[in-house]
Amino acid sequence: MGQGISLIGTWMQRIAMSWLVYRLTDSPLLLGSVDFAGQITAFLTAPLAGVVADHFERRKLILITQALAMAQAGALAYLVLGGHVQVWHLFGLSIFLGMVNGFDMPARQAFIVEILRDRADLPNAIALNSTIFNGARLVGPSLAGTLIAATSEGVCFLFNALSYVAVIGALLAMRVTPRPLPATRPRLFAGLREGFAYAFGSPTMRNVLLLMALVNLAGMPYMALMPVMVRDVLQGGPQTLGFLVSCAGVGAIAGALYLASRKQTAGLLRVTALASFSFAIGIIAFSQSRFLPLSMGLMLLTGFGMMAQMASANTTLQTLVDDERRGRVMSLHMMSFTGTAPFGSLWGGAAATHIGAPATLLIGGLACLLGATAFASQLRRMGDVCALDEAADATP
Repeated sequence: MGQGISLIGTWMQRIAMSWLVYRLTDSPLLLGSVDFAGQITAFLTAPLAGVVADHFERRKLILITQALAMAQAGALAYLVLGGHVQVWHLFGLSIFLGMVNGFDMPARQAFIVEILRDRADLPNAIALNSTIFNGARLVGPSLAGTLIAATSEGVCFLFNALSYVAVIGALLAMRVTPRPLPATRPRLFAGLREGFAYAFGSPTMRNVLLLMALVNLAGMPYMALMPVMVRDVLQGGPQTLGFLVSCAGVGAIAGALYLASRKQTAGLLRVTALASFSFAIGIIAFSQSRFLPLSMGLMLLTGFGMMAQMASANTTLQTLVDDERRGRVMSLHMMSFTGTAPFGSLWGGAAATHIGAPATLLIGGLACLLGATAFASQLRRMGDVCALDEAADATP
């Protein structure tokens, strides 16, 4: 519940930030650049964060990152509500938050296992986590669009700052048995090399990570370019933006609930492939739509594919990895899932400036379709997906 409240604020800030940048600059390139500035920092920080998450208490690390994120949202609220905000402020605070998220996300993903009493519940726990994330995605953007239209973006930033109280309180209230920390701590770069060798030495983990990287590089710019599609193509405003993002959230919740209904990990790689196809087709069709109800329906399909792919890939990695390297593998997952997105935002903003947002999304969707096809062709070579169940049974 604490995370759900906090994530509503997070989604409100995402929508408010994108709308604020576009309102101040009228530039798709700068819109993508601000998104790039924050996410590239997370990308560069993630490998170090994975090593830290494997060798320090993860709950304490998450408490620190949440407090710093609260401070960042408070600074944004002060600047906007006080009428002092400038574009360089948004760049600087995005970079700061990206660094914080670089440490937070691997630690948070690895921490899921520590709060489970039974490892067999892991797929359902990841699906529940995804449901909370996208439940907030359903509420936050719509609320943000309404508040921006009625007041200003600063109110959204203020709400986000206050929402961190809920998740920090929840973390402090937990009673979790501390996991045994390694007796020795390897050197940073030695730990990084070990993590990379471990993950990419497994054909399954390697192919999952590469697919996630491609899809997020080519397909996720649709979020960064959403204000352009809304204002210039669909002739809408901030409320329309909120509704479209919320539709993607509804689809994502459906995808998470579908995965939560599954009783075993067998077949997850096929789910990942099919979900990637759904995401790609949704992006391609959305790029060509000029009718708002159709666009909302396509966002449902896109959200379903995105979440089913993300959660099934996450579950596959969490099932296969051992505890000693979980933080590092989840940092690689973060790099492939959110770390390549800033490069996508950058190329998406630059391409949209020259060829328009619809053509940019069309190219990205086609690239995702090719990636899904290549992944599906490797299913046999990755072995029997039922082996994931055997790996889960063998996990101590």
